[in-house]
Parts: sequence; structure tokens; C-alpha cells
Amino acid sequence: MSLRDRRIQYETAGLDRHELNDDPIAQWTRWYDEAAAAGVSEPNAMTVATVDTEGVPDARVVLARGADERGFVFYSNTLSVKGRQLDHRPVASAVFAWLDLHRQVRVRGVVTRIDDVESDAYFASRPRGSQIGAWASPQSQPIVDRSELERLVEAQTNAFEGRTVPRPEFWGGWVLRPVTMEFWQGRPSRLHDRFRYERVNDRWTITRLAP
Repeated sequence: MSLRDRRIQYETAGLDRHELNDDPIAQWTRWYDEAAAAGVSEPNAMTVATVDTEGVPDARVVLARGADERGFVFYSNTLSVKGRQLDHRPVASAVFAWLDLHRQVRVRGVVTRIDDVESDAYFASRPRGSQIGAWASPQSQPIVDRSELERLVEAQTNAFEGRTVPRPEFWGGWVLRPVTMEFWQGRPSRLHDRFRYERVNDRWTITRLAP
């Protein structure tokens, strides 16, 4: 089947204003829980788009590791491409796509670094292999081949043998603090339901958008 002819008819019941929580994080949490219960793979995966020094957007999928009143927390190498872009322009957008449920959530906002205590706590919870990988991988930098990465991993594995792996100074977390969030529910004939939350004077307003 060609891309042009590939279609899925969304047959979900839809979304009405009275079904929405007044707080978008609470609404996101409800949908996340439903996605996890439905067996959606990686329900905390989000596509995060940053902006480079030329104003060109750059997107990749990361895993949200926290969602609270601040926004959405994620972690990475701070010297990576996205880390350097966020240092230069601390704004981002994100998309959660739960396609099995015909749902997506869009987030736009400002990004700030989280403190070392929170980053340390999350790093300590990671599998040891992931901790070693954080030290070994020069994220976003060119490498000759896979064997170079394997040698770096071996070197770090030996360096930390028999002791706790600390968090590298070049690894940490950010929180995406929403300014707007949009909830999208697929409907038949592409007449989807869309609701946008927008923060105005420290309060959230909710507006229905045409599909």
C-alpha cells in the first residue's frame, strides 16, 4: 500500500470539555495512566524539539522521567546537541503520541535545569549498564565505528569496578515547563477533538480548536 493510500479511520468516542481536568498536568497523567494500562509501548516517550543557533528546529524522542506541577522532566548528556541547544535557547516543544488510543498531547514551554540533588537521585536509580554508558559515550560526537564505543565502555567498566558509579558532571536533567498544552483525540472523518490549555496570569484557560 502506498503512503498516499494508507489510512486508519479513528472510531473513538471523542472528547468533551466537561471530561477535561482543569489542570493540564493532571489531565496528562490521566491519559498516561490509561495508555500504560492499555499496554502502549513506552507511554512516557516524547518527541522533544529544540532550536539550534540558526533558528532551525531539531527533534528526537526521549523518555519523560517525571511529571509534576513544574512540568516534564527528562535527562541526557548536557554536552549533547540538545544540551547545547537548550543552553543557547532554553525553550522546547514536546509531543506524546499514544497512537493505539488515537491520542496525542503537545507541549510548548520553557526549559530549566533541575538541581544536582534531583539529578543524582535519578542517576543512582538507573541500571549500572546505563550509568557506565553515560560516562563512556561522547554523545552526539563522531566515532570511527562500534568497536570504538565498545572500547570506551570497557574502559569505564574497569574504572568503576567494585564501586558505585557517580553521576558525571556533564549529565543531568531538565524540566519542560508548559506555557501551552494541547490534547488531541482522534475522531471519524478526521473531525478530531482538540483542546488547548494556555497559561494566562498563572491560570489555565481551555479552548476548543477546530481539527
